[in-house]
Amino acid sequence: MLPAMSPLASSWGVEPAERALDFACDHLPGSFDADYYRGVTAAAPPAAVFRWLCQLRAAPYSYDWIDNRGRRSPRELTPGLENLAVGQTVMTIFDLIGFEKDVHLTIRIKGGTSSECLFGDVAGTYLIVPRSDGTCRLLAKLRVRYPRGLWGWLTKRFLPPGDLIMMRRQLLNLKRLAETVTPG
Repeated sequence: MLPAMSPLASSWGVEPAERALDFACDHLPGSFDADYYRGVTAAAPPAAVFRWLCQLRAAPYSYDWIDNRGRRSPRELTPGLENLAVGQTVMTIFDLIGFEKDVHLTIRIKGGTSSECLFGDVAGTYLIVPRSDGTCRLLAKLRVRYPRGLWGWLTKRFLPPGDLIMMRRQLLNLKRLAETVTPG
């Protein structure tokens, strides 16, 4: 039998008080099977971090050889990607379902797709929390409704650590870029 999800796989880089924050994905109807939390501190203002979140429309910013077909995620800001609208595609497999400039970006896996069959119903919010020292926290919360049956059982065990590896890389990349490449 495979082990259950480890605490690290469900929550990385996030304090208990941050898990209690109000994330936009918390207000979606229906119930979810699991929540995953991720977080980093960026030495950048919320506007710079949010502008890099907008870049998720172009690329995933994690391990490009895995989830970007080997193409490198842009290291320069792409003009126009900051012009958000609900319904836009994010990271190929998600729809943008909500946003507030410099505060949050909320996505949901495209329904009726092979991605939904593979991962289940996944919704998530990237939340930017400003801090008094001029830095901010970039937090991510994913809500997952696993597929049913044997595939769901496998997904429940393998998605959390896999997501941790990919999202950790993504958040660290976005943090580094927000700290070094300022919006023009």
